Amino acid sequence: MTTVSLNVNGHAHKVDADADTPLLWVLRDDIGLTGTKFGCGVAQCGACTVHLDGQPARSCVTPATAVGGRKVTTIEGLQSRAAKAVQKAWIEHDVVQCGYCQSGQIMSATALLEQNPRPSDDDIDHAMAGNICRCATYVRIRAAIHAAAGQLSA
Repeated sequence: MTTVSLNVNGHAHKVDADADTPLLWVLRDDIGLTGTKFGCGVAQCGACTVHLDGQPARSCVTPATAVGGRKVTTIEGLQSRAAKAVQKAWIEHDVVQCGYCQSGQIMSATALLEQNPRPSDDDIDHAMAGNICRCATYVRIRAAIHAAAGQLSA
């Protein structure tokens, strides 16, 4: 076991973890932030997406011990203007069905709009490619991202 110092959503945390413990389990089990979901465990579905220094990352394959010194943002900590626009658009476009993938979808969409506030369909498809929605709300996801982009440019 190693003591890991993490900056999660602007708060300092010290946790004891094995060297190979994924960040996902530290967030959920040790810190108590359960908005980040376990989906596949091999970084293929996107349900576990968080931001590391503003970039989307799969927390199910990121060792917590490799994150020290970086800013971790979970769905619970999203506060940016882009995040608020995405969340509003998600509601307005009725994106959610079962909801399981949504925290990862929102994390990826927010990162996209923070880097590219006027994305094309290709930009959206590329940024969201690793996020799987078994309810297949992809058309509504794209529409919501475009709507959020519109809110940002207004």
